[in-house]
Amino acid sequence: MFHAIFDTVKGCQMMGQAKIGIIGGSGVYDIDGLENAAWVTVETPWGAPSDALLTGRLDGIEMVFLPRHGRGHVHSPSTVPYRANIDALKRLGVTDVIAVSACGSFREDMAPGDFVMVDQFIDRTFAREKSFFGTGCVAHVSVAHPVCERLRQACLAAGRAQGVTCHDGGTYLAMEGPQFSTVAESKMYRDSWGADVIGMTNMPEAKLAREAELCYASVAMITDFDSWHPDHGAVQISDIIATLGANSANARGLVARLPAMLRARDVCAHGCDHALEHAIMTAPDKRDPAVLAKLDAVAGRVL
Repeated sequence: MFHAIFDTVKGCQMMGQAKIGIIGGSGVYDIDGLENAAWVTVETPWGAPSDALLTGRLDGIEMVFLPRHGRGHVHSPSTVPYRANIDALKRLGVTDVIAVSACGSFREDMAPGDFVMVDQFIDRTFAREKSFFGTGCVAHVSVAHPVCERLRQACLAAGRAQGVTCHDGGTYLAMEGPQFSTVAESKMYRDSWGADVIGMTNMPEAKLAREAELCYASVAMITDFDSWHPDHGAVQISDIIATLGANSANARGLVARLPAMLRARDVCAHGCDHALEHAIMTAPDKRDPAVLAKLDAVAGRVL
């Protein structure tokens, strides 16, 4: 199985063309305008992904769409099968992953309806499997710079071309959920920790993408100010739903502009696609064959 997957990924790089994966968050459940669109089921050693994956071509570029919560929003942030999702994208030959997700804002100048092109994360999740590696094959990858700058800049340009107010950089605090923050927590994240937006789904997703040697970028779509804001209590759920709907339409417009910007694909200048080069610590004769079998798509390049 691994050899077929690796040949697919290697083939994409040799041809110099990207294969773009979109992970859709709340309100984003498909891609407009896909040619030869088909939902495909992908089996992974980490269980079933959130849903079938939608494949097709957009503006001549192969695309794969995965609804993070499943169609009908069946997975909570804590139960999203993050490892299976990233593994499935890798198995389908995806090279570049763009995650879109709803979030709250800690900044007056980052208002509902704005998009933030995240460049840093604070991970406060605790109930999720965060690595493909462990006993039997230990590895440590760097996530000092967890977002691929090439992809981030493409998303920034696509968002601005769509007419969205886009912020160039921001720190996304990932909380466990599913409840929202208390006022005390919200003020701490904003004032003491310096976070800009808050959500529940980009971790461990970004870490797993790095372990799978996938370029990853996050588009955080603001729906509301978090509970720190003095007017937060006056926000009506109908206002949030309306903003979510507008954000979803703009996200689809942003995605539609990406193929033209990401058509060429070469070795990642930021190192995302060779993050495992020196990461595996377990000696070859100590590696568990059963664990290695599960890593065929994620780490086959180095194993």
